[in-house]
Amino acid sequence: MLQPINAIAGYWLDGALRTLDGFKQGARATVNDPPPVTPYRVVFESGKVRLRHYAAQHRAAYRTPIVLVYALVKRPFVLDMQTGRSVVEYLTRAGFDVYLTDWSPPNAADTWRGFDAYVNGDLDKAVRAVRALTRSAQVTVLGYCLGALLSVVYTALHPENVRNLVSTATPFDMGARELPIYNLVDQMSAEAMELVTRVHGNCPAWMVHTFFTAMAPAHHAIDKYVGLYRNAERDGYAEQFDLFERWMNSDVALAGRIFRELGGDLFKRNLLARGEFELGGRRVELAQIKCPLLNVVADYDDVVHPHSSLGLVDRVASRDRRNLTFPTGHVGAMVSGAAHEQLWPQIGAWLGERSN
Repeated sequence: MLQPINAIAGYWLDGALRTLDGFKQGARATVNDPPPVTPYRVVFESGKVRLRHYAAQHRAAYRTPIVLVYALVKRPFVLDMQTGRSVVEYLTRAGFDVYLTDWSPPNAADTWRGFDAYVNGDLDKAVRAVRALTRSAQVTVLGYCLGALLSVVYTALHPENVRNLVSTATPFDMGARELPIYNLVDQMSAEAMELVTRVHGNCPAWMVHTFFTAMAPAHHAIDKYVGLYRNAERDGYAEQFDLFERWMNSDVALAGRIFRELGGDLFKRNLLARGEFELGGRRVELAQIKCPLLNVVADYDDVVHPHSSLGLVDRVASRDRRNLTFPTGHVGAMVSGAAHEQLWPQIGAWLGERSN
């Protein structure tokens, strides 16, 4: 018999039965990405990953290509959303060849997909494709949020392929419980997560959306419109607001198995930080990470608490390792003007010294 599920899980499951048409209609309305700031071409596709190549502007200054690993939730255009506030644009202007993982949403046949399929399957094939295309023995892996978690796990399991690792807003140590969303996940039983995937197969996009809404409800309800009013006269702000809203509603489903692994193995049991997380019959040993590591932490992150990220540098064996903290939020690290004026030049300089 299933144990009684808590209020938030009950809300989600009741919402599933009622279909939550508002969320579904919103998701359907924002399937298409806006036009990219930086031109690209798709150079590889396998499993659930399409690999976009953004060529270095003018002439590549650095021999080591960057594999930019995005999260599995929401669309990746937040990394290339607006001129002057685009991570991809900055990196290509700095002289780097960038290859971005554009993850396809899982379908009904993908419920089996877990970390092993995404890390040892799709991401490994993508990295090998970049190495072949560029004739480079190793790549720089740069991950953001859940993409940073995939990057850390990949580097631990395939260290021979990675020259540099940049992890940004990484949900590594789930023992930190400062954010309400972590406590909400704690209250959701393993049986409830199992029931979600039994009913839907995968974790639906509308449910993913509720996670983000629960993290900052005041922002979603009131604060963002106050900000729009106060900054309406600022050049480009209305466009940025519209693009950000479009991205916030671009949620995609999570494959059933990785949803259960994230909620159970990582959030609830904290197996990665405890050194007990296994993929494909292999334990993920962070001490296998020996390449240079730059761990970027947003001081005001309301999605991944800084305490969840800071301890990563103490668990790897890299001689060249450091935390780089910056006073911004989770998304601000990618799109804020201050981040592009001060943070990304630091990241670019760090990479530049280690990419030839």
